[in-house]
Amino acid sequence: MAELVRRVGVGLAARGSVSDIVEWAERARVAGIESLWFHDSYFERDAVTYATAVAAQVSDIRVGLGALNPFTRDPTLIAMTVSALDEIAPERITLALGTGLPFRLGQMGIPYTPDDGVTRVSDAIDKIRALWAGERLPSGKPGLPPLQAMFAPVHRVPIFIAAYRTPMMQLAGQKADGYLARPAESIPGFKVLIRRMYKAAEVAGRDPNAIETSGYLLSLIDKTRREALNRAKREPFVIYMMSILSDVTLKRAGFEPALRDAIAAAWRTEEFHKAQSLIPDELLDAFLLCGTADEVAARAWEYHEAGMQVPLLQPIVQDEDQVSAVLRAAVTYGRAGEVAVRAQRAGLETQQLTTTDRAWRKLHGAYEIIRPFSFTASVVPVCAGGALAAIDGAFHWDYFLAALVGGVAIHVGTNVINEIYDVRKGIDSITSPRASHAIVEGKVTERDAFGIAFLAFTVAALIGIFLVTQRGWPVVALGIVGLIGGYTYTAPPFEYKYKALGLPLVFLQMGVLMVVGSHYVVAGFFDPRSVILAIPVGLLVAAILQGNEWRDISEDARMGAATLSTRFGRKVAHYWYVGLVVGAYMALAMAVALAILPAYALLAVLSLPLLVRALRASELGASGQQRAIAMIDLETAQLHATFGLLLVLGLVLAAVVR
Repeated sequence: MAELVRRVGVGLAARGSVSDIVEWAERARVAGIESLWFHDSYFERDAVTYATAVAAQVSDIRVGLGALNPFTRDPTLIAMTVSALDEIAPERITLALGTGLPFRLGQMGIPYTPDDGVTRVSDAIDKIRALWAGERLPSGKPGLPPLQAMFAPVHRVPIFIAAYRTPMMQLAGQKADGYLARPAESIPGFKVLIRRMYKAAEVAGRDPNAIETSGYLLSLIDKTRREALNRAKREPFVIYMMSILSDVTLKRAGFEPALRDAIAAAWRTEEFHKAQSLIPDELLDAFLLCGTADEVAARAWEYHEAGMQVPLLQPIVQDEDQVSAVLRAAVTYGRAGEVAVRAQRAGLETQQLTTTDRAWRKLHGAYEIIRPFSFTASVVPVCAGGALAAIDGAFHWDYFLAALVGGVAIHVGTNVINEIYDVRKGIDSITSPRASHAIVEGKVTERDAFGIAFLAFTVAALIGIFLVTQRGWPVVALGIVGLIGGYTYTAPPFEYKYKALGLPLVFLQMGVLMVVGSHYVVAGFFDPRSVILAIPVGLLVAAILQGNEWRDISEDARMGAATLSTRFGRKVAHYWYVGLVVGAYMALAMAVALAILPAYALLAVLSLPLLVRALRASELGASGQQRAIAMIDLETAQLHATFGLLLVLGLVLAAVVR
């Protein structure tokens, strides 16, 4: 195990895989990090369970429970829980008590007042310590036997208080072993609070230096500070945290509550893009740690200078990349001496990406801007047309592969041009939650993006020329319509995405045109059945766009983008979405019932669980729960891909049987 010069811990939320949490805890232990803390985040998973897993499986690291709430967990239960943990990890457990967020208690129907909070925490400390010491306590109800702990006295378990109001800080000075600062506490606010705690300790005749200070420092790490700040603004949790800051907390950090009120109003109406755009960099810098791992370590040192003995770095995004980055930052903080950290901080303004980083960033930006996750929208129609040709006994691999590459190339070009003009019109910005950020973050320039688009369109044109020589002039018409439609989806002169024509034209181009065209190219002749086959495929492609437009209706309206959803409203947008996804299954069933398509095509019905998921999300969205449709375009794309590939498989089986 590594040895660090300075004490440091890591905070984690009780979410995700327990095995991942245990692995991260083991890596923290090996790196020399002192403690791992779990905060009780309501409506997620139970923090004690995660802490128990770490205490049982990872040795030589302290485990903090912070903060448990005596309003939601009776002090007797807390004493019992910690007793068991103390046996699992003797002298490695720390307990923090706090009252959480009042509005969360209100959501659960639990009465709360600030005065009750102080009384409840004070009584809880006394009761827990008495039970740990094996004392008999009077019954809470007259006439019943006294309380008697039926477990051995625990080892010393420090009790911290997690709070930010003056009466609670005074209680911490009088009774607690330590103070745990809440997430999103500013340095000026932290200084004020611990001064009040130390003063109360002196009045109570206690040594202030005997009270340990710690606190969660919400951290987001990226290649540069700019990218970290941009990403933080897109995180729903960050918006939420900025929207619940108290008046006193804001004023201590030099901000007016009106800024918080504007962010909170946008958050409550689920206008997340608007909320993000209201958050200035300075507000994030005051309450969060955003930057490179070295910058986060340097910011943690600033909290140490303010009096925080053990900073607890907590990743805002709890995934492998961010946890690994936070562990690096914690180790940097723990290893560096004061002089090194000061020198590091002095050089932050001159930070530059290396040549390798810039090259990788550009490649990543190119990958992001072409949106490979969306390619099923072009692959499925071409495969469907090819499978129908196989039923006709006219399948040719060379023409099929040419049609597939050409279709995907047009799709790539369309995606990139769409990105360029959405950025130009301000529809996509650095705070847009679901958009690609390749251009706005500078990963690729607009010139680079045009180069990628025209390269893709050139590949499609060259393939088209080859197919013209093999299949004749009808391919010219197909190619021209595809190229013009792809380019002018958002680009002048037509810009039909912004003129409420996106939905019908996507149905025609990525449904009818691609299925009918790919069948003609592969088979060499026109089959009327390809038009019928194109209907369910095209309806689901259109549903992807409809879900996107429905979800983004507020932002599109704000930027003046006229989609069908902005023109007719959320209620109609919901009806259209349901009609498109259900209509695809109805169209397929009718085609099979009329013997236009073989019965094997009904394999696509196996995708019904994904349809049910999409319909449930749409119903919640229609009831006003906008978060339910935050991922509806992606979920619909998964439905389209599954439905389409099962449909293709059914057609291939029909061809084999023939």
